Order: sequence, then structure tokens, then C-alpha cells
Amino acid sequence: MNLESPKINVSKSPEDVFNFLADIKNFESLMPENISKFEVLDDDKFLFALKGMPEIILKKKEVIPPNKIVLGAAGGKIDFALVANIIKVDETSSEVQLDFSGDFNPMMAMMIKKPITKFIETLATSIPEAI
Repeated sequence: MNLESPKINVSKSPEDVFNFLADIKNFESLMPENISKFEVLDDDKFLFALKGMPEIILKKKEVIPPNKIVLGAAGGKIDFALVANIIKVDETSSEVQLDFSGDFNPMMAMMIKKPITKFIETLATSIPEAI
């Protein structure tokens, strides 16, 4: 299953956006209102939970400054990745798009598609205000 957020314009350089997203503590400010738990576990790993959903641990898997940050599942039964793609528009602005990919059985994919789509859209649209 592959999902994409809309492309979000940010009035910051790609380096500023990258540095913000590279600090995992900043993801707390991007989370939706229905977050029930957020905890930084170490420099590259955090745990979060949304109401009615299981806890998820995300870990930084790959960083390519200033264009890409890959977060992946750290443990658990499902393997997935959340990729932040940062595209330079000019020296003081950029576009961000989040991509979610995971290998799920058809029943699971059907159940989680809508909440995951809403989740990545919320993360992406929160970036301009949070930076």
C-alpha cells in the first residue's frame, strides 16, 4: 500500500525544513489532536499513539540532507515507512510531501487506508505552522 500527502508549500529553505524534521522531538507538534501519547525514546526514535489505535514506534532509518528523511517501523508486527520528501522551490521556500508505504494484507489495508491517509495529511499540513 502506497499513500501520498498533498504537496505542502513551506516558506522556509529546504535546509530549515530538513533540520526541523530531522529532530524527532518536533514530530510532537505535527501530531493530530487525537494523539493520546508521544514519547521520545532516543535521538532517532519516538513512540506515539492515537486514540483507539495501538502504540507505534518510528525510527529514523535514512537521512539524505536536505531532501529526504525516512522513518520506519521499529519493531511490531507490521513493516512500513514514512518518507518526507523536501523539494527546493527557491532559496527561501520549499515543498514537502509525505509518502507512506507498507506491506499489508488486503483486509488490513482496507481498514487502515483512511486513518493513515488522514494522519499523513495532518502531519504534512502542520509543517508550515510548526516551523
